[in-house]
Amino acid sequence: MKCGLRRRTGLAWLGAGLLAPWATRVTAAPARGEAVAWPEGIRLLDGQPWTPRAGARKIIVFWSTSCPYCRRHNRHVQALQAQLAGRPLQLLTVAREHDADTVRRHLAREALTLPVTLDHARLAPALSERVFVPLTVTVGADDRLEWVIPGEMTAEDVMALADAPRPRPAPSTKGDSK
Repeated sequence: MKCGLRRRTGLAWLGAGLLAPWATRVTAAPARGEAVAWPEGIRLLDGQPWTPRAGARKIIVFWSTSCPYCRRHNRHVQALQAQLAGRPLQLLTVAREHDADTVRRHLAREALTLPVTLDHARLAPALSERVFVPLTVTVGADDRLEWVIPGEMTAEDVMALADAPRPRPAPSTKGDSK
């Protein structure tokens, strides 16, 4: 991966085996650099509406209450949230549970104050074909998909998300004579 992020890939692949029930393929997600079609009507766990803020870079993290990798990852995301104040960044986490009370208890137990939605069924296909937790997705201020990063990330890598530049498109191979 050329984004410069050093992840714990071994743990990420182990986590994929533990989360096989979510290993289904979705086909509507944009490719890197393409515009994201945000679903309307997304609600946070507290009932407030969530809409992507115009001109802000978005960081979206998919997770589950039963995932030990997500617990560590979300602690780093919590620290990132504290660093975002006053910056043109918007954070959203997406719990893959259906029961709001389970998620509320988990957030209280872990002392997390992250913005959370349970609307994974509509957000996931809008952002990635990968169904994996934790899964971190970045979307540029222009609402174009930047990165889809599967697996647990280190604290340093999560903090770097706030400053990561938009990736350059891959060079075209059209007309190459190989």
